[in-house]
Amino acid sequence: MTRTQKRRARALDAFDLAPGRVLVRKYSVLERIGVGWESEVYRVRETATGVERAAKFFYPRRNPRDRAVKYHARKLHKLRHCPILIQYHTQETMRFRGLDVTFLVSEYVEGELLSHFLGRQPGRRIAAFQALHLLHALAVGIECIHRRREYHGDLHTSNVIVRRCGLGFDLKLIDFFRWDDTRTANIEEDVCNLVRILYDAVGGPRHYARQPDAVKQIVCGLKRTLILKKFRTAGQLRRRLESLEWD
Repeated sequence: MTRTQKRRARALDAFDLAPGRVLVRKYSVLERIGVGWESEVYRVRETATGVERAAKFFYPRRNPRDRAVKYHARKLHKLRHCPILIQYHTQETMRFRGLDVTFLVSEYVEGELLSHFLGRQPGRRIAAFQALHLLHALAVGIECIHRRREYHGDLHTSNVIVRRCGLGFDLKLIDFFRWDDTRTANIEEDVCNLVRILYDAVGGPRHYARQPDAVKQIVCGLKRTLILKKFRTAGQLRRRLESLEWD
């Protein structure tokens, strides 16, 4: 990369791709659906088939020599049999303001961010019984990842898509994060973040004291050492949820 390209890469902090723009003669931009530290995500349509996809465009400064792209693509491929994950399709490169910009194309999943779903519930929370069903659906999905000695790394309510809720939840996860810690430490972080999602779903600190023991047995006051003493993986958390006793 030349000095000019390096300056352009440092200055590029948004793509702002307009609806209708055609990329690499294959994809038409429909709308931007997400912005993160390393990328922007757009809903696009394949011009040849009309099929809608999700396209994740990586900022060049966050993706030197395509390291971030390769990490995401390889991890999604490795975990392609985990139903809670969005399926990766292919990688593309386009020219943007004198720079090569790489993007990943994946399936497009309709739904609502869990943060938005909770935000429109009465009191911005859900009942304990429903929240435990939510946690169970997440734990089942993350267990599939942990069995392969992998991790998500960035679990929170804005990285979970709710496709359907009712007797249970149909969920998808977005936005992996790469940490330099060992996989064991990252798996344990996933577990703590799962518990935090339960805590947030039932209303956080304002409502925690009034929660039933079934919730408190899981949340443990958000004390990491107590949580990890009970649950080292999502599978252990899932099994505890399936054996809960209610008063």
